[in-house]
Amino acid sequence: MSVPLHVEIVQKRSSRANKDFIKELVHSYLANFASITPGVTLSKELEDAGEINDHVQCISFCDAEHEAELAAAEAALELHVFRLDSLAAESDCLADAGEPLPAATVWALPHEDFHGLWESLLYDSHLKRDALRYAEAAFEFAARGVDPNAVGVNRVALFHGPTGTGKTSLCRALAQKLSVRLAARFPRTRLLEINAHGLFSKWFSESGKLVARVFARIAELADDRRLLAVVLVDEVESLAAARRAALGGLEPSDALRAVNAVLAQLDRLRRLPNVLVLATSNVTGAIDVAFVDRADVKRLVGPPSARAAYSILRGCCNELAARGVLRAGAAPPPLAPGSGAGPASASAGPAG
Repeated sequence: MSVPLHVEIVQKRSSRANKDFIKELVHSYLANFASITPGVTLSKELEDAGEINDHVQCISFCDAEHEAELAAAEAALELHVFRLDSLAAESDCLADAGEPLPAATVWALPHEDFHGLWESLLYDSHLKRDALRYAEAAFEFAARGVDPNAVGVNRVALFHGPTGTGKTSLCRALAQKLSVRLAARFPRTRLLEINAHGLFSKWFSESGKLVARVFARIAELADDRRLLAVVLVDEVESLAAARRAALGGLEPSDALRAVNAVLAQLDRLRRLPNVLVLATSNVTGAIDVAFVDRADVKRLVGPPSARAAYSILRGCCNELAARGVLRAGAAPPPLAPGSGAGPASASAGPAG
């Protein structure tokens, strides 16, 4: 039985070949392989591979059902060819009573700054796999015209947990992965990063207007149905704090109106078939219940287990050794069996 294996191919900026030509080159190149190992990236190996080296920067084998080595004949290859954007992120600024206010940071994906980020995030659980499958399924429902009210899909995912466990990195990596996997449906992808705390103006009655302008920008991008818009709302617990303060009389009612405006705008976004909302929170108990109710997926991203932490540090040392910073042979060995570092339910890599 064939095992699906995604192959991600980064095309060089200097290459002018079309994607079909690149796929044919890679197919011919991989036909010489007896086996393929998921998780491996070919880069230096391509330097002596003839014509393929003129067009391909690297080839990554990823997301197989099983991580064990596969016989090449058993692998059903799904090839994804893409170029990495190198332009700096844009800052969308709004006028807050005459003062420029950074409202969102916009990235064109796939971007070179996020290349390899997905692979660097290590979890004992299947958090990455589950998040990717959820997003792919949600957009498949949208493509087939499934009524979101009938199946309860809002295309909103919430990742919460302590500071420094990689929640923001996970969201960025997921957006990057979707820009590659869904490129046939969405040739262009934009990641809009919004800090929830920044949606509240210091000027009375301005917060609601700021919220409206930010989400109007999102809707403007989403008017292009061939563009995938991934909205990352960081520190979403700020919404709950503002609501509680307003209800307790500690903040003006303008704050409460702003929170309600955010929730109303999220409800409008669910009608757009090309928008995904990812949210993070550092304070699990402080997340607004109204926001939680709108999230299809709510996942805890906790500190890494001993095994995951060791794998993260080992990866850092291996990278330093590969770049000549550490002397050859100084990289640590794999974790020895019986070390007492067992798997945990959720663990993360680089802090985000």
